[in-house]
Amino acid sequence: MKRLPTILLAALLVAPLALAGCAGDKDAPAGTDTEQGEDGDEEADDADDVAAGDAAHGAEVYAGTCSSCHGPDAMGIEGLGKNLHANAFVADRSDTEMLAFVKTGRPASDPLNTTGVDMPPKGGNPALSDQDLMDVIAHVRTLK
Repeated sequence: MKRLPTILLAALLVAPLALAGCAGDKDAPAGTDTEQGEDGDEEADDADDVAAGDAAHGAEVYAGTCSSCHGPDAMGIEGLGKNLHANAFVADRSDTEMLAFVKTGRPASDPLNTTGVDMPPKGGNPALSDQDLMDVIAHVRTLK
């Protein structure tokens, strides 16, 4: 019985990018839409007011939040989080799109979710700011 609370805790602490590699298609998850500005140009939803990510700080945030599902080495944990090294889902999306994805998460019921585990908004850590998330995204982009 002690194992069940550990599994539930791990599921609740799903990393911000726990399912970032779940989509085999280029279909963007909910929350990545852009809006048309008055001049017809697309305007980004979120990243405009956030500085470019700091990969060093992102590594610290990753260790405290993301590693519970992706593992301390970001190689993934079967049944929880995807391998983030050279991840195609991450590579195919802009920082703005990744920020929207991580902020929104992805429910297990989403057809693009291949792990069957919810990725809660902000990886289950509502205290993370947009800047923290951009820092994690910058860190993940360094993984090869």
